[in-house]
Amino acid sequence: MLEMIQSLYAHQAWADATILNAIAKHELAAADDSVRKTLHHMVTVQRAFHSLFVKHPFDFAVEMRTPESLEEVEQLFRSAHADGIAWVNQREEADLSRPFEMPYIPGSKLNNGQALLQVVTHSQHHRGQCATRFRTLGGTPPTVDYIIWAKDRPVAWA
Repeated sequence: MLEMIQSLYAHQAWADATILNAIAKHELAAADDSVRKTLHHMVTVQRAFHSLFVKHPFDFAVEMRTPESLEEVEQLFRSAHADGIAWVNQREEADLSRPFEMPYIPGSKLNNGQALLQVVTHSQHHRGQCATRFRTLGGTPPTVDYIIWAKDRPVAWA
């Protein structure tokens, strides 16, 4: 299971970078508040979960402020991906079954493996929302399916 989660984290970084790069090249999408807010929400969740995994404080007041530019959002993604991939690649299989405390959902009984899957599936959902909005704005969203990534395993931010 750990190998699959590591793979999903690498795919997430590539998929996020791919959609961000496409959006940045499309004038209307790059300037769209809805797209920027959705992307920011995605990366904020990635960063919030990472802070829980590594037991570091997370300043919601700061983190919830949507950046003014797509470039700022991209920098948050780059940092989140670097941190997330490094952390998940240092795990061992036994780490996945350890309890994960989810303070935002009292009473939840998750383990690290389930929490890691939540991060990547949450991002996948919101990438779909971005793709739909991108198409509405006249763009052609890139295909970011896992199977496409798995074929050649391209790196993010190349």
